[in-house]
Amino acid sequence: MAVDVAIARPELLQVADAVAREKMIERDEVLEAMEQAIQKAGRAKYGHEKDIRAIIDRRNGEVRLSRWTEVVDQEPVENEATQIPLRIAQKFKPGIQAGEFIVDPLPPIDFGRIAAQTAKQVIVQRVREVERKKQYDEYKDRVGEIVNGIVKRTEYGNLMVDLGRAEALLRRDETIPREAFRNGDRVRAYIYDVREEPRGPQLFLSRTHPGFLAKLFAQEVPEIYDGIIEIKAVARDPGSRAKMAVISRDSSIDPVGACVGMRGSRVQAVVQELQGEKIDIIPWSPDNATFVVNALAPAEVTKVVLDDDARRVEVVVPDDQLSLAIGRRGQNVRLASQLTRWDIDILTEAEESERRQEEFRKRTGLFVEALDVDDVIAGLLVTEGFTSIEDVIAVDDDELASIEGFDESVAAELKRRAESFLEQRDVELDEKRRALGVEDAVAEAGGFTPAQLVALGEKGVKQLDDLADLASDELIEILGPDSMDEDTANAIIMAARQHWFEGEDGEAPGGEQQDEAEAAGEAVDGDGEKA
Repeated sequence: MAVDVAIARPELLQVADAVAREKMIERDEVLEAMEQAIQKAGRAKYGHEKDIRAIIDRRNGEVRLSRWTEVVDQEPVENEATQIPLRIAQKFKPGIQAGEFIVDPLPPIDFGRIAAQTAKQVIVQRVREVERKKQYDEYKDRVGEIVNGIVKRTEYGNLMVDLGRAEALLRRDETIPREAFRNGDRVRAYIYDVREEPRGPQLFLSRTHPGFLAKLFAQEVPEIYDGIIEIKAVARDPGSRAKMAVISRDSSIDPVGACVGMRGSRVQAVVQELQGEKIDIIPWSPDNATFVVNALAPAEVTKVVLDDDARRVEVVVPDDQLSLAIGRRGQNVRLASQLTRWDIDILTEAEESERRQEEFRKRTGLFVEALDVDDVIAGLLVTEGFTSIEDVIAVDDDELASIEGFDESVAAELKRRAESFLEQRDVELDEKRRALGVEDAVAEAGGFTPAQLVALGEKGVKQLDDLADLASDELIEILGPDSMDEDTANAIIMAARQHWFEGEDGEAPGGEQQDEAEAAGEAVDGDGEKA
């Protein structure tokens, strides 16, 4: 006689529907949580080691509890509570195969007070996990969006914002200075991060992020939303001033005018949301010099000198434009630097002229002293772009003779004097190197110039072991950043270390490495640079 092991519980379906509506999650996920709770109670009654499973019928709420036992073909079994040998299982159920399960129906559980409380906790915890995962899945792809919420509470100046389906954190340092929110106030902010943490998804909002300003303009300017105008860069000093670079993909549309709007209506809507933050809208340019000039507006720029390697730019402005270019407390040049991602140095025309004259005087004095010529000839060399005595030797005779006022004999004499000066200088440097105690072995290890050997001696690198103890960056720091690259420095140091590893026969095992190091040393030219 079969025992009825199922009880129809339509109220379970009603509860599941109510919870699903309230938490805005799927009904099946609530029923799965209930099944887990019943399974837990079943294992507490029949044994935690057993595989007890519960199923709730999705149509009538009928609860079926059963014990599942896996059929395995090895004897003895690994777990007697959840497994049964195939030989024994076939006695109960002929034809069953390994890997299948024997399902034994169990009588329904009469939930006591403790069991009911445990089941409730399991259901609540499971529903909370599902709710958190749903929130994370919903917001993880919304980073970079603007959301509206209501301030729910304040914790040490940080705002907890209710977004309706989730709660977000607006930290005090992510709010615009001097703006204050009270509980119940509406707030608009930018989602800049969403993290999945054990206590639930963490949503982080900002009103100071550059993306917030860009998204506000996208809401106010249809051309940006449609992609006709692109915002290339934004720099902000929140609550005070901002700069935004824009470009139009349609030559017939002025990007700056479109963002400003009729009588400034579009930009004023953004300014009002940002508590009066002044916004400079400038045209973006692929030419770095032009972009830097535009970024420094409203100041006028007369000259720009770029250093691409160092990402630095020197800007010359009229004397009366210096304060405007720098801005109050350096704000204008700081924002321009953030916008362009170039380090900007600002000089007045008077400062630039004075510095140029000082450089001219120094270089002229160098040629007067080294070549024993008058100021006129030295000035002509500087004007033609010569910066060192080595430049005079390196240039072709014809090119040197073609300078106005020079001829072949003057060019030849200048070269002779330049060579004589360098020879005398090398002799003096070599004497100084010896006086410092720098051994010849150090000079031979890397093919150093006399000036470089003096620099090494002044830093205490006098013996081969001293050179071998250096790291590549230390060697480059002593000789100067333009002296050699890291590979060359490493090769020189390895050559200096070869005597550490010599065998009994006196031959270094790393012969190939030695050759490579020597080749690298020979590749350092007279200025300490790779040839």
